[in-house]
Order: sequence, then C-alpha cells, then structure tokens
Amino acid sequence: MTAAPRVTLSDVAARAGVSISTASRALRGRGEMDAGTRARILAAAAELGYSAAQQQRGRPRQGTARMIDLVLGHFHDPYTDEVTAGARTAASRLGYDLVLTEERKDPHDDWPQRIRSRGSAGVVIGLILPSASQWEALRSANIPVVLLEPPSEAPLPVPSVRTTDWAGGAEAAEHLAERGAQRFVVIGGAPSYRYGRARVDGFRAALSRVAPSAPCVVTTAGWGAWEARKACAAALPRLGGSGPIGVFACSDEMAAGAYRAIADAGLAVPRDVLVVGFDDVRGARWLHPSLTTIRQPIREMAAAAVQLLAQAIAGAPTDASRVELPTQLVPRGSTAVWPARADHGGSSAGSAARA
Repeated sequence: MTAAPRVTLSDVAARAGVSISTASRALRGRGEMDAGTRARILAAAAELGYSAAQQQRGRPRQGTARMIDLVLGHFHDPYTDEVTAGARTAASRLGYDLVLTEERKDPHDDWPQRIRSRGSAGVVIGLILPSASQWEALRSANIPVVLLEPPSEAPLPVPSVRTTDWAGGAEAAEHLAERGAQRFVVIGGAPSYRYGRARVDGFRAALSRVAPSAPCVVTTAGWGAWEARKACAAALPRLGGSGPIGVFACSDEMAAGAYRAIADAGLAVPRDVLVVGFDDVRGARWLHPSLTTIRQPIREMAAAAVQLLAQAIAGAPTDASRVELPTQLVPRGSTAVWPARADHGGSSAGSAARA
C-alpha cells in the first residue's frame, strides 16, 4: 500500500494563500498577526492533516512553566487594582509569576496568541468573555482557563469564581427598609451584565417581601459616576408618595454619582436619602458621608481563581466548577438613622418629597 504523501509547510501556506514564514509563525503561535489570517492558516493545516498543527505552543508539554496570565479589559481602577493585588499575592505564594494582559479595543486583538507565544501555563480572565476564535486558540493550545466574575455564562464548561450578587442585592433592600426608607430608586448597570442583573433582581425580590407597596423606580446607567448621576437625577422626580428615599446602585462608583444627583436636587444623604453601593472599593469610605455598601471580597475572589487555575494546571478535574464567595453588608454613614426619622417615624418626608 502506497503511503500518503507527507504534507509540508509549503502545502499549508499555499492552501491558506500566505508565505511559508507566515504559516510557520501562525502554527508556532509566534508574533502578532491578524486573527483572521491565523485562523485561515490553522484551518488549512487541519484540513491537510499537517502534524505540526497539533503541536502549537502554549502550556509546555512538561507542565513546567511558572507563569500565568491575568486578562482584563482594563487596569488601574479601584476594582481591577484589587483584582491584581489578590491574583499577584496568590500567584507568588504558589510559585508563579503573574503577567498582566489587557484585552485591546481592536476587534482583531490577538491576546490568546500572545499568551501562547510566551508559554503561559494558564489564564485567569476577569470580567470579560473571549470570542469564539479566542476560545479556540486557548483550547487548541491546551491552556487552562478560569473565569473571574464573568459578564455572562461561558459557552464552554470552564471553572469560574464569582460572588453572591443576588444575595447582596437582597441584603441592600432589607437594610434600606430597616433604616426607614419608604421609596426606592435602583440604578442598574448598562450593559446589563450577569452580575448587575442578579443584584437588581435580588433587590427587587427582597423589596417585594419587606415593602411590597413601596414606590420603586428602576433605572439603568453606564458603570460610572457621570452616567449614574444623570440616571438618578431623572429617577428622583418620578417617585410617588412621600417619606425617606432609599437608593441602591450596582457599584460604588455609580453610588458616588447618585450622591451628586441627590445634592443637585437639594436633598441630603442620609437625612433625606439613604444610599447603598456595591463592591466596597477604597473610595467608598472616602465619600462624605462614607458609603454603606455590599462588600464583595475582590482580592479573595482573585486569589481563589488563581488557586483554581493552579489545580487545573496540575491536572485536577475542574471543568465547570463554580466557586462563590459571599458578599457582606458594610454599614456606614450613608444609611445612618437621622434623628428626625428615628424620633418621629419619618418626619423628614416633607423635604424628601421635593424629589
């Protein structure tokens, strides 16, 4: 029986319509390259049965790489600073170096290929989800992945670490009602990520239980102070009834925007409006008054993701594992009981009704 002719690199290059050197770089996972070109080369190699296509670089076959990547959409804000600190501490403790990789705005961003080319042992991906081609690049290179607070559910069975967003939202509603709020504004995030929806849903479910007849305006804003300020300003006049107002914002930064809208309306925190945020980043305690918030253990979550990744690198079965770390209410000045409310059962309603 005549053996099938050996498929060469030049055959792959010809099928993909590229130079031999370009085909070689794509198959070895080296250098920057348009994602579409690389995908075309990999597809050509697979169609022809080119053996090198099964030996793409990524996690070394010996499993000896001591480097992992932390991929985020951006760095250097209060939330991602906490993520980085937690991941770096855990990686160091486990004997790994941590590489920070930013997902670029370019739709053809090739960050999985950059990870493959430097031989990373695994990847923690925070607050974003890879595209289909990015998933394939990581999967085909046998690079373990752990998701940290994914914005939606992953299309593949991969482990994830998250917090109890629904329970946190519910606790915010219970706390505001307990502190005397009688009307409510909820500021959800846009885009409507998984964790933002869970926070709003938890709040509304608890509110329907503890204050079923209370007026409640649900609005959305971009995940920042400026957009939240505008959304809160538009929501306050829509509240019916009278009595103290409770505002729940899906992040501390959004809560800071709500503070400004409340002041713009001639109201005061916490005399007229009680405010609860979510995250407990550093700036929460610097607001005046300091912000009551739902703490999510950001550093601990990042550390847990690195720990889970180390287990996957070592060969432990982790597919679709889900680790949830609990939120915790941190009461501060923004929900302090104002004397007028405590003594007169809500006599500050007159000033609050101006909203």
